[in-house]
Amino acid sequence: MAGIRDPEATKARIFEAATAEFAQYGIAGARVDRIARNARANKQLIYAYFGDKERLFHQVLEETMLAVAGSVTTDIEDLDTWIDQHIDYHRDHPELLRLLQWEALELGRENASAGELRCGRYLEKREKIEIAQGKGLMRADMPSGQVLMALMSMINYPLAVPQVNAFTLGADADPEEQRAWIKDAIRRVVAPDPGSGSGADAGA
Repeated sequence: MAGIRDPEATKARIFEAATAEFAQYGIAGARVDRIARNARANKQLIYAYFGDKERLFHQVLEETMLAVAGSVTTDIEDLDTWIDQHIDYHRDHPELLRLLQWEALELGRENASAGELRCGRYLEKREKIEIAQGKGLMRADMPSGQVLMALMSMINYPLAVPQVNAFTLGADADPEEQRAWIKDAIRRVVAPDPGSGSGADAGA
């Protein structure tokens, strides 16, 4: 019926507007009145739905992680697809890395968003790496968390700091050539080494 408020549609508009706002301005620089205007929503309604601005940021980040979970595989046994999907997602959705940078700058590790979905996502990725290691598809002497951190660093860093990427590779660097080199580097990092033992054996 016309004139009846649709809370879910309103929340979706608020999330979309808040994601853009936080990605551009961070938490301190974001303005709730601007979010409300861009979302075509009442400012007081935002506070009623989400609480204060920092709580809204945490919920936006969780919602963004939910979107990632639905778009990017955790099946690292298909390594090329895993890499491609992560690169493509960050290229198409630069707001995620921007939100993570603002979180690091303004909230730090102690106050970072640590919802069940986000923590579970990283745990799932580590578990998939451990499965691949157990099958002999990846080096087993490197802890799964270290493997994941190395892979995310190689994929995310050039996209998170495009100015450094341009200074290093040149402003006209071919992104697909860079993708090929990232894939090559990742394969070398995770390649199983028949001559290596477990981390415990290596340290004995």
